[in-house]
Amino acid sequence: MTQPDAGPAARGANAQAPAASPAPGGGRSRRGEPRTYDFRRPTKLSREHVRVLQIAQEAFARQATTILTTFLRAGARLELVGIEQYSYDDYVATLPDPVFITTFTLEPLAGKGMLAYPLDIAMAIVDHMLGGSGAAEQPNRPMTAMEVSITRHLLDRLLDEFSAAFGHITEIQPAMAGLEYNPQLAQAASGSDTVMVATFAMAVGSREGEATLVLPFSSFAQSLNNAASPQLSESALRKRQRATEALKERLNLVPVDVSVRFAPLTVSSSDLLSLAVGDVLLLRHPRDSPLEVTTNDVTFAYAIASNHRRRLAASIVPTPYAAAKDTA
Repeated sequence: MTQPDAGPAARGANAQAPAASPAPGGGRSRRGEPRTYDFRRPTKLSREHVRVLQIAQEAFARQATTILTTFLRAGARLELVGIEQYSYDDYVATLPDPVFITTFTLEPLAGKGMLAYPLDIAMAIVDHMLGGSGAAEQPNRPMTAMEVSITRHLLDRLLDEFSAAFGHITEIQPAMAGLEYNPQLAQAASGSDTVMVATFAMAVGSREGEATLVLPFSSFAQSLNNAASPQLSESALRKRQRATEALKERLNLVPVDVSVRFAPLTVSSSDLLSLAVGDVLLLRHPRDSPLEVTTNDVTFAYAIASNHRRRLAASIVPTPYAAAKDTA
């Protein structure tokens, strides 16, 4: 079923629209074109999610604009247009071929992110960084090793700003995983995976185009919902497991004060204040009941008075409840 992305009224009462922040100038769809809506996979990206993401993506866009302008020594702009939910296959189908794509890891979260923008803008960026004007016609080919090295320096800075912008959602340490020019070969996610696509209006010098920043929904879902912990990658899970085991090992060596006591008494405040030397308090502890073994005022075992090598000791015995059950 195909519907134009024109607002809730146009979708019908039973259709749930992909959440998106309004685009400048009143646009609501990433490309202003109809696209397929799969009713078997309802929208996961709520308006609350979009608001949280919008704050982070706008912060990233501002910092990216500053970095691009500084690195290229030319006019540059990155402005958020909107945020939408796609399946990964549907998103890839919207990309031109070729296009400049960089994939990056999201440690300690699982999955990968992806940043894509027109290849001619990527080549113009290299031209600017080498002192050119960027106005000449740019080659339509994969980058050389030198061009990749130059571009990687800029992308590393952009990923640092991306990490800072998303710090209020979750702590991540993005790192470049690879470059690609054919969208079908990027392999940032499985085809049916839900991804969050932030669309930016991008300009470098006189060139303008559309950039997209893609993030896996499953990796950020718990963080967006303010859950206790996000979905972690395998390496992060291993680190957490090692830390848990080390903590347990150290806890086993921590000294703990243990007491063996009679059953506690309940005494009125007047009797307590009137106590004097020589007064006697009746313990009222049954003669055949074991003593309580406690730590931090918590009873965890029972014992009877004993001795060990001429030293006073306590011999652990079954709890009164277990003993009564055995004799029943």
